[in-house]
Amino acid sequence: MDRVSSLDPADAASIYAARSAQLVYETLLEYDYRARPYQLIPGLAAALPEVQSNGLVYVVRLDPEARFQSDACFGLDADGRARGRAVTADDVVFSLKRLGDRRVASPGEWLVLDMIRGMRAFAEASMGGSSTDYARPVSGLEALDERTVRITLTRPAHQFVWYLAMCFTAVVPREAVEQYGAAFGSHAVGSGPYRLAEWRRNHRMAFVRDPAWRGWRKGPAALTAGASEVPFDRIVYSVIDDVSTQWLCFLAGELDFLGEIARDNWDVVIDGTGRLNEPLKRRGITLYSMPTLEVAYIGINMEDPVLGPNRALRQALNCAFDSAAWVRFFNHRTVVCDGPVPPGTDGRLETPFPYAYDPARARALLREAGYPDGMDPRTGKRLELTVDLGRTSQDVRESTELLVSFFARVGISLKAQYHNWPTFLRRVSGRQSQMFRIGWVGDYPDAENFLQLFYGRNVSPGPNRCNYVNPRFDQVYEAACAAPDEAARNRLWAEAQELVREDCPWVFLHFQKVYSLCQSRVWNYVPSDFPYGTEKYLRTRVTRTADNRSD
Repeated sequence: MDRVSSLDPADAASIYAARSAQLVYETLLEYDYRARPYQLIPGLAAALPEVQSNGLVYVVRLDPEARFQSDACFGLDADGRARGRAVTADDVVFSLKRLGDRRVASPGEWLVLDMIRGMRAFAEASMGGSSTDYARPVSGLEALDERTVRITLTRPAHQFVWYLAMCFTAVVPREAVEQYGAAFGSHAVGSGPYRLAEWRRNHRMAFVRDPAWRGWRKGPAALTAGASEVPFDRIVYSVIDDVSTQWLCFLAGELDFLGEIARDNWDVVIDGTGRLNEPLKRRGITLYSMPTLEVAYIGINMEDPVLGPNRALRQALNCAFDSAAWVRFFNHRTVVCDGPVPPGTDGRLETPFPYAYDPARARALLREAGYPDGMDPRTGKRLELTVDLGRTSQDVRESTELLVSFFARVGISLKAQYHNWPTFLRRVSGRQSQMFRIGWVGDYPDAENFLQLFYGRNVSPGPNRCNYVNPRFDQVYEAACAAPDEAARNRLWAEAQELVREDCPWVFLHFQKVYSLCQSRVWNYVPSDFPYGTEKYLRTRVTRTADNRSD
């Protein structure tokens, strides 16, 4: 895992934060662990939402057995022990309001701000006075009774149901938020299968299983009496920056799971046919591979005075990117990127990318942009651009050197600035970067999830990190979200992709494949694009003695 700055679901801006937080917190819906194509199942909800009024209204009923873990914020019982309490509809309303609270400044604000009726007015009012008034009603959020919530949208949105499985919308207790204040992100109080037991920042996080969680008794993760497979009582996430150290820890059995095979270790792990090497196979290690809903890109800050107004310059950057050399560098673990929507996603535009690698065209576009041979006529020097990076691993540094060489071929000087992950995210969300290398892991399996990265209302600190604003794109995007059928949506998604590919607010790097390794003692692992909270499904085998005790 990479570094995590907060376990507050409202702050879950990275996959690492979401993976950690959803061990403790639950969302109303979650993904079926095994179903492909992906399907939603109830999480905190007792059943899937009832959709009413032609898609404007969602009625959600909570599981009556859902409870927050015991914590001092709920008070003490007669014996001085911390209490827990039931999860209620008021908790759902409170949690969704927090996403709109400008004082919280959640990067998940975009999920609710112009989606839930009345939320924008609540968000604007939240900055008045000395604190946010959570008693202020939001017309689209109603607790009908203790366990029933009605959510009314501003417009029909087919993707809203997927939002209810995202970490941002996880349900938190008001008592914990108020008692722990600024420290709430370090003091997790959820209703999920694990509790936070230890957090040594920038080193490791440890979670312990909560045996009282209702999901061990019922539902898809329920335990079977007398089974030889049991869940893990302790989950430890380690922060290990050096990939060589990661690999050595895995070989020594200090790590059960390695989520990424470093480029330098590729030939040690994979044989000439693309399969796991025999020595590792004999140790019981298993290789998993799958295409992912992940796109990697260099974001271009459209507010930058050099790049923002100069479309030809942005197009030239894409034409200078040698995608074939990039794929070779990553041992063919990536797929050439030709737009923002990954292969296999319904609604993806399949026509050729108009600004694919072409050095001659890159130079022509540089002349058109006012930088002949990469020279800035105002200074008489080479055009210098700066890219921010959030990691300092060997792979990142070497691949960045490759990027520098691509742009140098056409006369552009690329300067790299390295940061730790939290600092990097602050720079990007604060619009301080000129360019930044980052990726987007699909929040849900719909083309809209990738195209909303360019929607004008989602600019930083929202997911539109490049601050791209195109009124025509916004018009097409909104029409697609409201389209009554899939075919109509897909036609509009195609136009939206054409606009983005022409404007080039990104340098399109690659779509990701994932290759991961698992030790023999871990059972029931299923790779997923949405692994949040799925550790509850993992099992390890135990042997039992004659008197039925576990060894």
